[in-house]
Formats: sequence, structure tokens, C-alpha cells
Amino acid sequence: MSKWGPLPADRQAAQRVVVSHNVMIPMRDGKRLATDLYRPARSDGEPAPGPFPVILTRTSYDKSNPAMQVEPVGKFFAAHGYAVAIQDLRGRGESEDVGNYHHVANPAEGDDGYDTIEWLSRQPWSTGRVGMVGTSHSAVCTNAAALKRPPALAAAWIDSAPTSGMDWQCRRGGAMAMQMFPALFVHAHDAPEIRNDPAAQARIEWGGRHMRNQLLSMPFKPGQTALAAVPNLERILFHYYYEGAHNEFWAMETLENKTRWEQFADIPCTISTGWYDLFTEEATQQFAELARLKRAPMRLVVGPWNHTAMRGGATSVGEVDFGPATAWGYAVYNRERLRWFDRWLKDIDTGVEADPPVRLFVMGGGDGTLAAPKANAGVFGEGIAVTGRLNHGGHWRDETQWPPTRAVKTPFYLSAGNRLSTATPSVTGSATWTHDPEHPVPTLGASVAPFLEFQPLPRGISADYLSTRGRMTTFVHDGPMHQREREGMFACREPYPLLAERADVVVFETAPLAEAVEVTGEVRVHLWVSSSALDTDFTARLIDVYPPSPDVPEGYHMNILDSILRARFRDGFAEEKLMVPGTVYPITILLPPTANLFARGHRIRLDIASSNFPQFDVNPNTGEPLGRHTHVVRAQNTVHFGPDTPSHILLPVLPREA
Repeated sequence: MSKWGPLPADRQAAQRVVVSHNVMIPMRDGKRLATDLYRPARSDGEPAPGPFPVILTRTSYDKSNPAMQVEPVGKFFAAHGYAVAIQDLRGRGESEDVGNYHHVANPAEGDDGYDTIEWLSRQPWSTGRVGMVGTSHSAVCTNAAALKRPPALAAAWIDSAPTSGMDWQCRRGGAMAMQMFPALFVHAHDAPEIRNDPAAQARIEWGGRHMRNQLLSMPFKPGQTALAAVPNLERILFHYYYEGAHNEFWAMETLENKTRWEQFADIPCTISTGWYDLFTEEATQQFAELARLKRAPMRLVVGPWNHTAMRGGATSVGEVDFGPATAWGYAVYNRERLRWFDRWLKDIDTGVEADPPVRLFVMGGGDGTLAAPKANAGVFGEGIAVTGRLNHGGHWRDETQWPPTRAVKTPFYLSAGNRLSTATPSVTGSATWTHDPEHPVPTLGASVAPFLEFQPLPRGISADYLSTRGRMTTFVHDGPMHQREREGMFACREPYPLLAERADVVVFETAPLAEAVEVTGEVRVHLWVSSSALDTDFTARLIDVYPPSPDVPEGYHMNILDSILRARFRDGFAEEKLMVPGTVYPITILLPPTANLFARGHRIRLDIASSNFPQFDVNPNTGEPLGRHTHVVRAQNTVHFGPDTPSHILLPVLPREA
């Protein structure tokens, strides 16, 4: 990987760009998808004849969006000698088949991508080579197209892509990932089907502005959510909300790439993500599988980013700063993408073949001081006050594969006295807490997409000047933060305790570390649990505990990873199995991977609880059908530890270098 410096001088000169708007590209079923074409222009403003290789991105977020599409994709690549196609998905923007759009669950996504790529390859201004770029939903579209193996698809850069709807995107561990509820409003507010329906628009506006109240009013009921104004999107909500077991919906190709890597096109791919992105597990696994199965070069880039930070260019995520080396933004991102596509679409030797297969950022090593906050950069605004940024630091490192094989899978066992250590437990014990669904543990920083809500249009400001998307802010930190409840933060209550002080959070931590410990790779939590309920949740959160200092007098409890398991899915997602109250069951909670240096003097901490709201929907503990509960009950939940129930967190520890 390059050091992310400037482009070579022979490729810095930009060309003129000309745009053809709303070119209607036909699909195999006769529907046409609106596409804006950006091409190098002659001096008279007419399109240059080419031929040029093509960059394609397919989006549900409006192909004419300046910040997300026009400047960083359309104009940038066209100015560097590419034809660029930016396309509204079926049923979005100016494309046809309105009403047949289903968020990330579009059955025709792969075929539409294939047909678009092949149409682009046949144009007289095209060399016949097409590369795809995409982030988040656009990356879903990239994967969907590559699974169809269009002959003209020659390379891709896939950023922050989910590969299984029920594993990390829409659900996780059997619970609903509630980030998808506000996400549906992002798609509903500009749905073409309500473009001329003021009443429907008003209902979506109300829902977008009252996001928190809706989350507090669950269970949702069909026809009664604000999303009912866009029926196809409300139907998708209830797939996400009701369906926890694997079924035909979750098995559709667009929602389940992970079982189909054999059919993925054998093309050079760079896959990028962040340690606080919600799709880290999936992106790293996609890289590992493609690197194993394909002959084409594969690359993986993982920074200390959330779902938007890499493109935003900030050095900080949440309340934590990782240093200037992490500030990519489109300046670095596009330079790296240009190096990639110049090699595989133009046959220019840009050095990418000499790059290491894996480039990752190891978090940690900073001095732990607290700096005044800077403006938070990103695609969307942040509506949460930040009082200071912890200097956690870190550094980039090259690897030959993922996960690093030299990492030693090391169990850290739970034991009496709330201890966490590598010593095998010799004494049997347990810890019990009460899970009260009416007072859940709040989400204090997490690997989530922004929980967006609409802000009122400021008085005197025209909607033509400030779009709905321009007034969306998030009310959940998508990244790390100190684990103390705060006034004004969603789901927090007085007296605003540290999470470690809550009676419904069981904490196990190491002694202060005598030497630094680097954890890099996949993380799993193996527990033996029981409950008074027929069904309940078990959550796990890995914390890097800073000792007290003048800047952080109570220490700093920095969330690294978290996840959840709904107990009825303890044996997998083929079927639901309720618990027998009082029976002890072994469970495994899958946490996403990380790369973090726990510094000398810090503690490694594991928090066990039964809720993490609003990141996940709250289990009512009744065992009723998912999302259809009629009441809630408190559950007495227990984690067991000892020789016969060796509950532990399995950490990939890298041996210290000599």
C-alpha cells in the first residue's frame, strides 16, 4: 500500500468533464434505469470520443448528490480519463419501476448490475472494461453484480459492505439491529412514490423527527408506523423485525453473499472497512474468502473508522482521536482508488501489485490525554455534544493475510471477584443480574450506522436551500466513548452512572497489565448461562480501561467491541428453541474483529448484560413471537464460571516482538 501521498505528476492534470443526465439504460425486463454519464470533454465542451474505461456506481441515495456522488466519483474519475456512470437503483430517483424498491432486499439487484455493466461496455466511447465502486448500499450493489459475473466487470473497490442481511446488517445474534429503522426513513423521505403526496410526506417527516419516541413505543405494528406512508418500505421493516430464523427471505442472493463466494467474479478487489464500522466482520471475511478462492489480487484496508469516517477525513471517531495518519477523506481515498483502477482498467504500472495484501491500523499507544473537541467530519451531521477527545493513537501495519496467523487464541476466563485472567478457573461460581426491559442498558458508543433523525427546518431557511438529508443528525455515537451515562443521551437516566456501576451489568476485568497486550483478529465470547425466562438476551462488550489521570480522573472506559445473542437462537438460526428456566446452556457470542493495543497499566474488561439499546431491540423475556410480545417481564439472568463451566473471552493475542 502506498503511503497515501500525492499522485505522480503525470497523472495530476485534470481533464474537462461533460455530463449527460438521465440516460435511460434498459434492463432485461424492459424497465429503464436513470444514469448520469460523466466523460472527459473536448475543448469545445463536447464529449471526447474515447474510448475510456468505465467506473460504475449504483446508488439508492440520489445520483445527483454532490457530496456523495458527483464530486468524489463522477467528476473525479472523469477528470482522470474515465467514463463514469452513476445510476439510480430501480424504483429510486428518476429510474423506472417505482414502488418496486425494497431497501437492501431487491431481488433484481444483481441482474440490474449485470445489464448495466454490459450496456456500458458496448458503447462506442467505452474500452469494454468496467470497474465498480461503492460504499454501504452501493457496495451491496457491487457485490450483487459481481456474483453474476458480467464479462466486462474487470475490477472493484468495495467499501463498508454487508454480506449477510441477518448476520450484521438487519439483525445480529437473533436480535434486530435497530439502526435499520432510522435507515428506512432516510430512504422513505425522498421515495418517488410519495413525491406528489403531501400527506405521506408529512407522515414520514413526523416519523423522522420523532425517531426516539417510536423506538420507545415498540413493539411496532404493521400499518401503524410512520413508514406505512411508503408501504413497500414498511413491509421490509417487518421482515427485519419479525424474522429471526433463517428463511427464504434471508437466503435471497442480495441478502446472503457469504454462501456464494465461489460464484463471485474472479477480478481484482480492494475491500475497505473500519474497526467501528458495522460490517467489519463481513468485510474481513469477504477478503479472506476471496483471497482463498480467487486468483486475482485481493487487498484489505481497515482503519479506525466508523461507517462514514474514512470518507469524512477526520482523525477522530466518537470521542476518541487516533492521530493524523488516519485522516483519509476523499483526497487519500480517491488517490488510492485511482491507483487501483489505473492498474486494472488502463494497464498502468502504479505499484499496486507490490502493495501488501492487508493494511490495518492498530489502535492504541496514545498518551491518554483529553483534547478539546474538533468539528466532527462525516457524511451526516452529529447531534451529540462531545466534551473532549481521548488521544488513543495507533499506527498502520502491513500484513500478508487475514487474520494474522501469528495471533495466539488466548482464553481470558471469568472467575470469582469479577476477575478476568488467563488462569484456568478452579472454583465454581456465578454472577446474577436482573434484566428489566423497561430500563435497558443504553448504547454508549458502538459499531453502528448513524441513528438519524430529522431536525426542524430553521426559521427563515428554505427547504430548497437545506434538504431533508442536510438536517439529519445522529443521536447515538457510532464509535468509541467513555462508558458513563450522560444527561440528554438516549436511554440514559439519572444519576447517570458508569455502566460498570449498573446492577444489570456484570463486569470482569484483568489486573492492571504489566506489559502491553495487542489483540488483533476475530473475538469470541463463550459463556455458560441460565435464566428465569423462556427467552432473554446476553450481550458482551470488550472495554479498554484507562487508569485515572489528571485528564480522566475516573479513568476512561473505551468500548472496543460489542455484540449480542438472543437465547432462543443459541443453537443456530435454523429454528427457535426456548429456554427451560434454570437450565444452564453453553452459548457463543460472535464479536467483530479488532486490532487494539491494551497499554501497560490498562485493564482488559468484559461486560456481560442483557440489553444494549437502541443498538438492539430489547428482549421482553416472554418467549412470545419476535416483535409481537404483549407484555414484558423481568428476568433473573446468570453467567456461570468454573472448571465445568469455563466462561471466557477468546482473544487473538499477538506475541510481543523481540
